[in-house]
Amino acid sequence: MRVRVRASGWLGAWLCVAAVLGAGLAHAQSAPDARALLVKMGEFIGNTPRLSVTTRSSYDTVQTSGDKIEWNEVRRLTLSRPDRLRIETEKSNGARTLLLFDGKTISVYDEAGRAYSQTPQPGGIDETLVYFVRDLGMRLPLAVFFVSRAGMVLDRRVRSVEYVEKTGILGVPAHHLVGRTDTVNFQIWIADGDQPLPQHLVLTYPKAPGQPEFRARFVDWNLAPDVADSLFAFAPPAGANRIPFAAALAQAGRATTGASGKKGAKP
Repeated sequence: MRVRVRASGWLGAWLCVAAVLGAGLAHAQSAPDARALLVKMGEFIGNTPRLSVTTRSSYDTVQTSGDKIEWNEVRRLTLSRPDRLRIETEKSNGARTLLLFDGKTISVYDEAGRAYSQTPQPGGIDETLVYFVRDLGMRLPLAVFFVSRAGMVLDRRVRSVEYVEKTGILGVPAHHLVGRTDTVNFQIWIADGDQPLPQHLVLTYPKAPGQPEFRARFVDWNLAPDVADSLFAFAPPAGANRIPFAAALAQAGRATTGASGKKGAKP
């Protein structure tokens, strides 16, 4: 009798294992194409002519002790393609900044310092975002999501991406993906349906000391905001001081050093 009980128990255990493995295989076979979902999200955002969204983000700074400190920011982004952009930012310490692009000029205003910077920038939103980050050396998280060719850029940068699950925990049905680029590991949750908008994002920097993270929640998506050109125009507040961008100062310093060197050089 004991032998029969044990045999029955082993049989039950093996049936359970087989059921779990079978379910896992079925899930793997039916899982959506993760890369296609990611590219579809980028293409959808890139092809949307007008939109606004709020991102509630946090990021880590790793201390010399190894401890991590989390900092928080809220950004409200509004764009009207091809050449209008507005980004309002508030940090956890209350500091507020405003970035505006009106199709001709980039303007950045620091409320606490009552100072602003401006620089000519002809072109569209794509060129402006690249110029702002690369040439001006300014920080603008998630900029890649909002260029018109976002789908193509994401497809090129992402080395691997896999499907995790479909979940409703964020308030809307969403696809959970995990992947990596050359510099970051990421998890992203993309809304299911005909508006595949990002809902949540986690970036991990595996090569940085302490592997800090950046996290963002996307809320209040509006794909047809009522925006006038005046929303993207900058009028300096009374008493505000105009200052150059830090990158412009550095470039001017290099130019001055070069000119001084040439002046004393022999022909």
